Amino acid sequence: MSEAEEFTRGPLEGLIICPVCDATYQLQRPKNGERAVCVRCHKVLIAPKAKAGVQIIAVSIAVVVLIIAASLFPFLQISAAGRSNAVSILDAALTFTEGPMLVLALLTAGFIIFVPLLRMLLTIYVLVPLVLDRQPARHAIAAFRFSEALKPWSMAEIFALGCAVALVKVADLATVDFGPAFWMFGVLVVLVIVQDGYMCKWSVWNSLEHPKKS
Repeated sequence: MSEAEEFTRGPLEGLIICPVCDATYQLQRPKNGERAVCVRCHKVLIAPKAKAGVQIIAVSIAVVVLIIAASLFPFLQISAAGRSNAVSILDAALTFTEGPMLVLALLTAGFIIFVPLLRMLLTIYVLVPLVLDRQPARHAIAAFRFSEALKPWSMAEIFALGCAVALVKVADLATVDFGPAFWMFGVLVVLVIVQDGYMCKWSVWNSLEHPKKS
């Protein structure tokens, strides 16, 4: 038997595959604060951190509060020619509610509000039992898989950055005042980046697939 065949015929639990370049390695679990990195594409495969679960839950709760508040408070106020108008994100997303534009309005609201909100709620649902050293919640594996599948469609931070760029051009035509929701989205962008930095997907999957026995 060749070395490659011997490598691939070992137990699957002892292997880890890079999600970017499909390179396969024998699993060696790093200590907290250390990282396992793919030597081919330099993708971080495992990066456990002490108390990362508690930090991710705290950040997720903060993001949930910010998303709900930002969708209700005014996002910006535009003044021109003696007239002014303040609008929230939900108002802007649901302005066009007739005909085919209704579909676009619902998709816009979904991508910038409901999908990010759902991802954070799923993250909290999955991680809370793990942090408390309990058995995973019912359907936790499916919930975490669905949360990861939604990640490319979570566009709250992209919306905030896009608005910041667009408002630079609008400022030449009218007076623009940023509402509370604008700053909430700014904080939200930072928190989403922080959460991604704390998240070690391998550690979550390992805890879900090999729960501690009570």
